[in-house]
Amino acid sequence: MSALWRISLLVSLFFSLVAAVCLAVLLRQASQDVGRELAAAGAVLSYLGDIAERDPAALQPELTRHLRHVQVRWLGPGVPSREIRPQRSTLLETLLYPAELPAPLTVQMPEGRTLQLSVDPQDEIEEVEDSLLQLLVWFGSALLLSLLAIRWAVRPALGVLNELLAAFGQVSQGRLDTRLPSHSLLEAGQLSGHFNRMVSALEYTRRENDDLTRSLLELQERERTQLAQALHDDLGQYLAGIRAQACLLQAIKDQPQLVSTTARTLDDHCEQLQEGFRRLTRELYPVMLDHLELPEAIRLLAEQWQSAQGIELRVQIDRRIPCLPLSKKEQLYRLLQESLTNVAKHACASFVFIRLRMNGGRLRLLVRDNGHGHGAPGRPGIGLRSMHERARALDGRLIACRRVGYGWVVYLDIPIRESCSNEDPSR
Repeated sequence: MSALWRISLLVSLFFSLVAAVCLAVLLRQASQDVGRELAAAGAVLSYLGDIAERDPAALQPELTRHLRHVQVRWLGPGVPSREIRPQRSTLLETLLYPAELPAPLTVQMPEGRTLQLSVDPQDEIEEVEDSLLQLLVWFGSALLLSLLAIRWAVRPALGVLNELLAAFGQVSQGRLDTRLPSHSLLEAGQLSGHFNRMVSALEYTRRENDDLTRSLLELQERERTQLAQALHDDLGQYLAGIRAQACLLQAIKDQPQLVSTTARTLDDHCEQLQEGFRRLTRELYPVMLDHLELPEAIRLLAEQWQSAQGIELRVQIDRRIPCLPLSKKEQLYRLLQESLTNVAKHACASFVFIRLRMNGGRLRLLVRDNGHGHGAPGRPGIGLRSMHERARALDGRLIACRRVGYGWVVYLDIPIRESCSNEDPSR
């Protein structure tokens, strides 16, 4: 059922209820009035009977023709009289006056005529019928005018609602360029404004997701290329050298001095190969998180980053940091790693400060540098967007802003619950 029909039905029910109450009150009052009128008519009937017996000329037809609630009948000589009582033939008459009315009064006149007097409530019944009809007409007219006024009043709102439903249908089909027109009605204007802002946000988010997907695919291809180059140019060369040295050993097995030199070279190549595998493994996955808690892993990352970049880095970690699940440690570690990468690429900083502390039931991470504060202008890159995604995965809030003349500030606030389990349920 539509909203307009529902409103019309409720208004009709309300009017019907009020009309029923008014009808009940009117019928009750009319019944009392009819009772009083009939009682008065009975008294008049007795009085007229007395008058007819004393002075028959006083009840001439010209004088009794317009009496209310009393019926006067003149019967000629020889016409038999019959008792006439009003019959309650309708529901209204049944409700308004009792079943037994005063018996008709018959008076024999001296000239041979017969005078018959009886109570007649028909005039009062007609008055009540007129009152009921007027009440129903008034209520019907008021109901009709109310329904027309409601339809006229809600027509603009229904138009806005239909526009909104059509716009939602277009949005559900992926047409995020859909916009609602402005309206003079205040609420309609607010609704269309909120809808347009919502669709604009969805459109922006979809563009962001498309850009992020494209960037992730490009990054994946670059990582594959770098991995292939590392395996081919670095580790592959060591393997080729080891193989060549192994072939050389077979040729110089009778020359102890050369065998010893070749063996040392082989050991050297094996060590370099092992170190290359370790470095590659660290780049692909922070193995130390399986064995270290988050504070120790952050300190180790800071030492490695400071040694590689030559930038002073100070770490301040609260002693109350709880044990975290491996999944949370990975997200925090990668987020901090990406922050330091952004500092190295964009900040031109000479000092970096990292603080990790607990505040109530929340873990807060702060990364601040003293660089120029000139990040990549315009829309954020894949690094910053990946940081926001990691913060969202941690149910936290990330703020990354540039302070002109003071460098970058990255602030992360996440809810935390103590857990010493390093098991990742997703693994």
